[in-house]
Amino acid sequence: MLYWLLDWINQHYDPPGFGAFGFITVRAAIAGSMALLISILFGKKIITMLQRLQLKETFREGIGLDHHKAKSGTPSMGGLIIILAIVIPSVLWINPGSVYGWMILFVVISLGIVGFFDDYIKIIKKDKDGLLKRMKLAGQITVGLILGLFLYFYPAFSDYNTMSTVPFIKDANINYAFLGESLGWLIYIPVVIFIITALSNSVNLTDGLDGLAAGTTAIAGMALGVLAYVSGRVDYSGYLDLLFLPGTGELAIFCAALVGACFGFLWYNTYPAQVFMGDTGSLALGGAIGAVALMVHKELLLPILCGIFFMETLSVIIQTTWFKYTKNKYGEGRRIFLMTPLHHHFEKKGWAEPKIVVRFWIVAVMLAVITVVTLKLR
Repeated sequence: MLYWLLDWINQHYDPPGFGAFGFITVRAAIAGSMALLISILFGKKIITMLQRLQLKETFREGIGLDHHKAKSGTPSMGGLIIILAIVIPSVLWINPGSVYGWMILFVVISLGIVGFFDDYIKIIKKDKDGLLKRMKLAGQITVGLILGLFLYFYPAFSDYNTMSTVPFIKDANINYAFLGESLGWLIYIPVVIFIITALSNSVNLTDGLDGLAAGTTAIAGMALGVLAYVSGRVDYSGYLDLLFLPGTGELAIFCAALVGACFGFLWYNTYPAQVFMGDTGSLALGGAIGAVALMVHKELLLPILCGIFFMETLSVIIQTTWFKYTKNKYGEGRRIFLMTPLHHHFEKKGWAEPKIVVRFWIVAVMLAVITVVTLKLR
């Protein structure tokens, strides 16, 4: 909203320096800084409120991580801090005429609500299973369906709605409408639903150590901000042989807010954590990463960019599948990892929690760099 106000002031009064607010880079820097400050300044008040409302994490017995007992009683649902810190700067600094801006905020808020109900049932109702799996999945699918319908049928996107950049191959784009333009939605919309559901659940699985999910999401958010910015500029996208996507530059402002919010949250979430994001935060962040990647038509880069989330999820799938297979074959289930998700495997090997988190961050940075470099290595 401030974008329109400052633009109006600039057009009518032309005060010195006000023209700078028209630049995406300037607004992104302000949004990121504001999100960081909101997380830090309001984070403590929200944590105090969560403590007063007794919204605290409880330790689950029998999972083989007794040293996590010390985390019992730590406030959860801290994702409220992240969502607040993302939404306020985004609303203020993204061009209100940007359909991308409103849609990405819809994804974040909607999945945040799904996560909130899951946390509420776990903490208030004392049901460790939380929201019924089918209800949680229904919420994620609904958000993915609405996003898919928007990206496919919105008239301004008709020239490239089913196109996606293929990494490492020059002048190559995949077209989901290979069955015909009239049937493109049959492929594209399920892909959108799958990505939103998979990413939100993957970040949720990764959120098991202090600072792990917030840090890796912030790193992915920075890379996506670069992708959104270059895709929205005809000069950069032309030079890099990418799809030119008018308006996606506004998503760079959202990504900056996301990064700032995650970094601010880390002020309280690094080891030993004063607050956990809970499903309220993890589902919203995962959905945001997936949605931005889809909006800039770079979803095929997600296995690289979100390699940490991918490996965490894959470790659970491998462990579960192998355990069931060996139980049926030999009468006794066997494991490949000491424990899943993957970060717990390294805990079982004796690695200290901060060491695991920082090393995962390092890997995430490397993957983010590779993701951005693929823009030229084609």
